[in-house]
Amino acid sequence: MQNDAPTQRRNAADLAKNFDLLSLPEDFYDSPFPYYQALQEHSPVKQLSDGSFFLTHYADLIGIYKNTTLFSSDKKTQFKPKFGDSPLYQHHTSSLVFNDPPLHTRVRSILNGALVPKAINAMKPGLTTLVDELIFKMKGKNQVDLITDFASAIPIEIIGNLLGIPHSERAPLRDWSLAILGALEPVTSDSAADWGNQSVQSFLAYLAELTERRRSQPGDPEHDVLTRLIQGEADGVKLSEKELLHNCIFLLNAGHETTTNLIGSALVTLHDNPAQRQRLIEQPGLIKTAVEEVLRMESPNQLGNRMATESVQIGGCSIPARSNIHLCIGAANRDPSTFMEPQHFDISRSPNRHLAFASGAHNCIGNTLARLEASIAISGFITHFPDYQLVHRPVRASRARFRGFLSIPCQLNPSVP
Repeated sequence: MQNDAPTQRRNAADLAKNFDLLSLPEDFYDSPFPYYQALQEHSPVKQLSDGSFFLTHYADLIGIYKNTTLFSSDKKTQFKPKFGDSPLYQHHTSSLVFNDPPLHTRVRSILNGALVPKAINAMKPGLTTLVDELIFKMKGKNQVDLITDFASAIPIEIIGNLLGIPHSERAPLRDWSLAILGALEPVTSDSAADWGNQSVQSFLAYLAELTERRRSQPGDPEHDVLTRLIQGEADGVKLSEKELLHNCIFLLNAGHETTTNLIGSALVTLHDNPAQRQRLIEQPGLIKTAVEEVLRMESPNQLGNRMATESVQIGGCSIPARSNIHLCIGAANRDPSTFMEPQHFDISRSPNRHLAFASGAHNCIGNTLARLEASIAISGFITHFPDYQLVHRPVRASRARFRGFLSIPCQLNPSVP
């Protein structure tokens, strides 16, 4: 048998040499991991055509996450050429995730009280009831879409409840979220930018009206995040109106899209790994480590960004001050120097120090809630539909930053004609 290892190495070297986030091939969106693996092997600190740097090693990402002084999260410089003076620019430069202290610290401290473990544990009964209701509705059908009929419905309810959004007013939230987050892709078409800007404006108009209602009839700040944001901290520190509205959008978008993608990816990955699916059915106590393994293998957020505040050396490469740095979470989570057999899906993997929720000061504030939603949703689904089969391959969103599916057609009971 001919040894094709040299050919594979050559192909990997070519993938790394030609890789550019601004001109990705179509097959990248379905599976970026061969590209990530090639970059880790041949060019772990890769300079792209626009002068930015693309990092794929776990240790490099950890070092950057820990140093908020040398590596800034503020995106005003980066986003101005991309968005101009537009609603998208105003939104993405006002939200928690794309800012440094003091805004980041102020907003996070106000939110923390509403997302402490005690508050999240109090959500369990309602979340379990919601999942049971969705499963009951699906039992009347043989074929469903795992995104529209299940995965996307869960975080919309949970985040909607946190902000006290009436059920009758939640219909536009998913489309607004998809449009606004879609504009964060490395390359954004004019039509996508227009959709994103229109969605920000519609979202702001709705939230301004909702906020006025809440000011006149406040909720319990221990559970109502919008009331908590309006009232501010105990020492009187409050958000401006702009900061308030844009961070409500951020909460809805981040809490909705990543959790939808996590649940959808989990059900597809378990389907594609039948031995692991059967193992989880037989050992339901593995659900927590199973969720962590899906987060590692199929991170809903594949890319982060930082700006170097001064010249720095990373992996033997000189990175000039004010350079944009892409943190490839999807690659770091499969780094063989950190994870044994990183391409193998193992629902009992431990330890599993993945970076799906980032790390350090910008560790995702809603990670505990997302984990809880996914655990209850996945456990409930495979318990009631242990033999589910995908009708055909799911429809994946063509996105480099946010990894997930737009549609997952599924037959719940394959034995039923």
